[in-house]
Amino acid sequence: MIGPVRRARVTEVGPRDGLQNEGVPVPTDAKVAFVQALVAAGLREIEVSSFVRADRVPQLSDAEDVFARLGPPPPGVTYLALVPNARGLERALAARVGKVAVFTAATESFNRRNVNATIAESLVRIAPVVLGARAAGLPVRGYVSTAFVCPYEGRTPPAQAVDVCRRLLDLGCDEIDVGDTIGAATPADVAALLDLLLPHVPVARLTLHFHDTRGTALVNVMEGLRRGVSSFDASAGGLGGCPYAPGATGNLATEDLVYLLGGLGIEHGVDLEALRAASRPIEAMLGHALPGKVYRAGAAPTGPGPRAGG
Repeated sequence: MIGPVRRARVTEVGPRDGLQNEGVPVPTDAKVAFVQALVAAGLREIEVSSFVRADRVPQLSDAEDVFARLGPPPPGVTYLALVPNARGLERALAARVGKVAVFTAATESFNRRNVNATIAESLVRIAPVVLGARAAGLPVRGYVSTAFVCPYEGRTPPAQAVDVCRRLLDLGCDEIDVGDTIGAATPADVAALLDLLLPHVPVARLTLHFHDTRGTALVNVMEGLRRGVSSFDASAGGLGGCPYAPGATGNLATEDLVYLLGGLGIEHGVDLEALRAASRPIEAMLGHALPGKVYRAGAAPTGPGPRAGG
């Protein structure tokens, strides 16, 4: 039985999380056109880029240029950026981002490989980012990677992930984004974490971020919906993965998520065919097929059902 979710919020992460792990450089103009096409398809929150060091994530070294060429977002649209530290926040504020995201992990091993710091050290590092963003009137999203399974430590104890989420709330994050970084979670894992997490994080302040590496992203979305979660991340065409998580290909494709939500009668505001069209130029530029199932197949035909025996 699906919980009382009537409308879902879909945050498009393809331009940042999707492109960050691609080896083929995508020109700035193409990134701008991609974001604009996503807006035209009905996406109202888009993670545009990240203000990290260029040598860490070269694909996103043009963050300032992308924001400058996009200009102010249309009414009702938010352009989000990942910000790792105080210097990144200075750049983000100068670029006039609409929402800031900070990040840590639920496991020490992954956090060390991702940001070369313990969890505690990373929280100290991002505290001034949260305070500075809020002082500037910007909402803040707090990402928690490896909340279900870690590529180095195995399954993450739910209580361990909950502790990190609570510490991000204590820092002042408006929203907690819980990630299945390597796409290994099952609905049982999602249920176990939400059982412990929802008493501490209001469901309206929670987003789920699934990868489809092992084909479980949509069933995990279903488990979130059953428990009243209405906010999900997804990446157009299924772009991307994490450069610090071996084998973590395949973000949940936005087209797959939108198709599921529509089939369940949950409002989402996204035009599926326009979304598919937005993904095609990026696929051609990258030179490899995007894995999203609905992106490749299209929506199911409508009309009379099959004949008997058909």
